[in-house]
Amino acid sequence: MRSLPLFFLLAAAGHVHAASVGQLGWLAGCWATADREAGSGEMWMAPAGGTMLGMSRNVKGGRTVDWEFVQIRTQQDGRLAYVVKPHNQPEAAFPLLRMKDDEAVFEAVEHEFPQRVIYRRDGERVHARIEGVLEGKARAIDYPLRRIDCTAGK
Repeated sequence: MRSLPLFFLLAAAGHVHAASVGQLGWLAGCWATADREAGSGEMWMAPAGGTMLGMSRNVKGGRTVDWEFVQIRTQQDGRLAYVVKPHNQPEAAFPLLRMKDDEAVFEAVEHEFPQRVIYRRDGERVHARIEGVLEGKARAIDYPLRRIDCTAGK
């Protein structure tokens, strides 16, 4: 009996090598962070050229307190990764761990908190989550996002 190449077995199992950035098109657009001050949220460009480009900011007391620039792109090893450049921190890459039609989980176990970045679609809402271990304790931060008009900000 002839066995299938490993790539086909992994792709059939939904392994990360079968994923493409186009599968995350549902993330494109503008998103307000539901439980944060107005102006807090994320913006994502539609997939093109093998990447999605995004940015986020958090506003407190009428001032931007932190921000980050993000790419979801194919790495040299062929895997998708969430590559983030946070405010005042070095760039970090989180390779794709798994993807479904409505969810993407990126993980970098060697990274300081967070070790996982998760995006899950729920209709016209998206639940973003970071999680991992911080100071020896499991920790998670949720970012419930609702779609908004990019030009009006509402």
